[in-house]
Amino acid sequence: MFYWIMKYIVIGPIVKAVFRPWMVGPRNIPAEGAAILASNHLSFIDSIFLPLMIDRPMSFLAKSDYFTGKGLKGWATRMFMKASGQIAIDRSGGKASEASLNTGLRVLGRGDLLGIYPEGTRSPDGTLYRGRTGIARMALEARVPVVPVVMVDTDAVMPIGRRLPRVGRVGIVIGEPLDFSRFEGMEGDRYILRSVTDEIMVALQQLGEQRYEDVYASAVKDRIAAQRP
Repeated sequence: MFYWIMKYIVIGPIVKAVFRPWMVGPRNIPAEGAAILASNHLSFIDSIFLPLMIDRPMSFLAKSDYFTGKGLKGWATRMFMKASGQIAIDRSGGKASEASLNTGLRVLGRGDLLGIYPEGTRSPDGTLYRGRTGIARMALEARVPVVPVVMVDTDAVMPIGRRLPRVGRVGIVIGEPLDFSRFEGMEGDRYILRSVTDEIMVALQQLGEQRYEDVYASAVKDRIAAQRP
């Protein structure tokens, strides 16, 4: 009930009135049943616009830091995250990664939509980077289609480091679902997982025509941080 009130009565109408988001291809999202929405990741607000713009409820796996802030800002952030269907996860690696995978599988097991950023983190410069194979494992274990999603100009409205968004239009392009049923039962094969992940990234690159670089975005961020004085 809280999700529906915030989406359709409180946050949704305000966001749509201010930013006038546009969307192409909403019919590519299955009308029912579980599916993974695999999106590029340009800005914090990607996780706000996509859930608010589609008709079905969906969940994103979001880092737990967004839910633990203090004061008015922390409260406001938590409300935004909950209203847009975010689920807090620990992204520290190891056992936390396995727990995150299981959380995603539970969402899919309910027959719901799950949003994932295959790159694992926001792009530091608008380039599309190499995907992490967790998305492939989820898709194969849950036996669900993967729908490629491209966010457009969200980094112009709210670039990394900016606390409040600028007023501007953002877009969402939704591609045709990808079917990986031919790999059923192969979720333990790391070569298959890499192949599936790469196929998803190719679909995203072709859909959004972003420049692609076959390295992890996290490695690029580390390199940028090391170059700072």
